[in-house]
Amino acid sequence: QVLLVESGGGLVQPGGPLRLSCVASGMIFSINDMNWYRQTPGKSRELVALITSSGITRYQESVKGRFTISRDNAKNTVYLQMNSLKPEDTAVYSCSDAYGHWGQGTQVTVSS
Repeated sequence: QVLLVESGGGLVQPGGPLRLSCVASGMIFSINDMNWYRQTPGKSRELVALITSSGITRYQESVKGRFTISRDNAKNTVYLQMNSLKPEDTAVYSCSDAYGHWGQGTQVTVSS
C-alpha cells in the first residue's frame, strides 16, 4: 500500500521561508516521478512543481525562482523549499506520484 505523508506546513509571514516534506512508503521511490500540488477553496488543484526520477524539475510560472523541489531517494522523501512566500501562496499543499497516489495535504498560510 502506497502512503504519502506531508509535513512542514504552517503560518509564515510574507517574505518568509518554509520547507515541506513528503515521505513515501510502499513504493520504489527512486523510480517514481513526484509532484507537489496546491489547492485553495473554490479553485482547482494546480501543479506547483515536479521532479522526475532522474532529477529533472519543472515549476509553475508563479513560483519560479522562489520554490525549489528536490528529492532524497535514501530517505524516500521529496521536499519543497519555498522562499519569498506571498499571501497568494496560501493553500493546502499535497504531494503525489505518477500513479495517482496522494498525501493528505499540509496547510500553508502566508499572512502577517
